[in-house]
Amino acid sequence: MGAATTYREVLAQPGLRGLYAIGFAARLPLTATGVVLTLHVAVGLDRGFAAAGLVGGAVTLGTAVGAPGLGRLIDRFGLRPVLLLCGLSEVVFWSLAPFLDVVVLTVTAFVAGALALPAFSVVRQSLGAVVSEDRRRPAFALDAMSAEVSFIVGPALGTGAVLALPPTTALWLVGAGFVLATAALWGLDPPTRGDGQPPGEEAPSMRHWLGAPMVVALLGAVAAVLLLSATELAVVAALTARGETGWFALANTVWCLTSLVGGFLYGVAARPPALPTLLAALAVGTVPVAFGGPWWLVTVLVVPAGAFCAPALSSAAEAVGRLAPDGARGVATGLHGSAIMLGAALAQPLTGLLIDRVSPTAALLAAVGICLLAAAGAAVGLRSERQTASP
Repeated sequence: MGAATTYREVLAQPGLRGLYAIGFAARLPLTATGVVLTLHVAVGLDRGFAAAGLVGGAVTLGTAVGAPGLGRLIDRFGLRPVLLLCGLSEVVFWSLAPFLDVVVLTVTAFVAGALALPAFSVVRQSLGAVVSEDRRRPAFALDAMSAEVSFIVGPALGTGAVLALPPTTALWLVGAGFVLATAALWGLDPPTRGDGQPPGEEAPSMRHWLGAPMVVALLGAVAAVLLLSATELAVVAALTARGETGWFALANTVWCLTSLVGGFLYGVAARPPALPTLLAALAVGTVPVAFGGPWWLVTVLVVPAGAFCAPALSSAAEAVGRLAPDGARGVATGLHGSAIMLGAALAQPLTGLLIDRVSPTAALLAAVGICLLAAAGAAVGLRSERQTASP
């Protein structure tokens, strides 16, 4: 069966075309939030990037803390009540954000992050609920590719809005994007359970599903995102030191495009590598990037690293969707969202510190080492689980 046929069969399943399309659109304001708030504080309020980092960090931390709770609410009450709660939160925050000083903005950004529209988690929760076992890998690969594109388009749109429009208008535009995304998801109301049961059933105890395979998937997501975030920061720093910052856009585009190709091939592979193998390949492929060079060499070196980005993220998301029971699928996908945020949150201070104190090379090699340790730990954890399960 050809690759195109495999993906066509996934998209032919009722409701999935709309889920992917609306999910992609709903993710754009989420991916634009960081850069819009950063530029608003650093440039619009003229408070510098340190203050902007506090606000951005507050959003990230709030999202990491709030995601499992929102997932539990979806399991308990269904999707639409949670969308109403998140939509009202977004309206209040983005309406007031242009008029808040940095201290108040930081506090409210944390709350807004905790109640942020769970567009990433909802799509993955629905895929895990409705897609059959034999189609989950290409379904989650498509989602990983969609997320990759949203992380390119969203920040670009956000940057353009802040630079081209008055600050108040740019912030309100992001808020309007959240309102439209919430309304679209409300109208679609994708299924979040695959057992035909309504929300509100007793959730399975975490001890029944939060075993070694689920922990491996969550830690794999942390390690992959940590390395990806560290790579981005280290490449920017290395090019800046050479006076070639402007070429980062090209290197980043090539990096993302190779990730899309890798995700596409992973989704249709007859025998796809396991998550520990993908994490190790991602780490090893990133090693040459650490030693950098002129912009054209960096652009070439990111190709092998990029090829394993989407596959590693897709593998972790697929595992979470497969292992989560219906009654706790919202909590599980929320934990997965928290894992992604945690990886980014850990990478920023660690990489920044090592870049300042040592070098971009040392910063990226440290992240590579962490990812290799995670790959080894994942392999050991899965092997131990299999041995325990064997009679």
